[in-house]
Amino acid sequence: MVNLKNPVRIGVQLAPQHSTYAELRDAAAKIEDLGADVLFNWDHFYPLSGEPDGLHFESWTILAAWAEQTSRIELGPLVNCNSYRNPDLQADMARTIDHISGGRFIFGTGSGWFERDYTEYGYAFGTTGQRLDALAEDLPRIEARWAKLNPAPVRKIPVLIGGGGEKKTLKIVAKHADIWHSFSDPETLTRKLGILGDWCTEVGRDIDDIEISTELRGRTTADADELYGLGTRLFTVGMSDAEHDFTKVTEWLAWRDSKNAG
Repeated sequence: MVNLKNPVRIGVQLAPQHSTYAELRDAAAKIEDLGADVLFNWDHFYPLSGEPDGLHFESWTILAAWAEQTSRIELGPLVNCNSYRNPDLQADMARTIDHISGGRFIFGTGSGWFERDYTEYGYAFGTTGQRLDALAEDLPRIEARWAKLNPAPVRKIPVLIGGGGEKKTLKIVAKHADIWHSFSDPETLTRKLGILGDWCTEVGRDIDDIEISTELRGRTTADADELYGLGTRLFTVGMSDAEHDFTKVTEWLAWRDSKNAG
């Protein structure tokens, strides 16, 4: 059983596409002002929806700017692509943004999947299994580099791992993640939590130590209630168009507050 006592948090994934940087900066400020708990972007080089060659910005440089711009909200990539940067460099970048933000950085990471990024930027795409194996090999290097850096991170940087693969990804989650993020519906989440629990037992970890995170796209409050009952405590809301309509964010923040008040 996962920990059911933690409060609900709402994360907003502000996609760095189809907007000028000034528009993204203003949207980030609005998201913090509304009271969201976490501000995410994504780690890609081209838009994932809409015009394929539309406006797009790089993830980590934006995160550094948001870390300086904001004062309360946690922030991170949802998720970093492990293939795009040397693992020790990833650790140093994360530590640096952790300091810029005063200890608010979340290291969201995954194995990568968007083939156009790889092709256009000259990375070897390989297979899904090879990319997951690389993530499993690189996370210990990242953790070891955090232990060596001077100055050290402000806090133990939380590691969020995205993905739902039952043979490899969930084993990596069991070993390394403080937060596990997926797009699971309630039925799928129930099954995967059982598998994650088995992996946690195998690696000597308590599943209660892992915060469960789920995407809200297309969900109703009834769906969210069910996911909450299964132990989800971080819910993410996507914002990927140029209009930056905050209606859904406001509605989900009100739902969060009702859950935490109870």
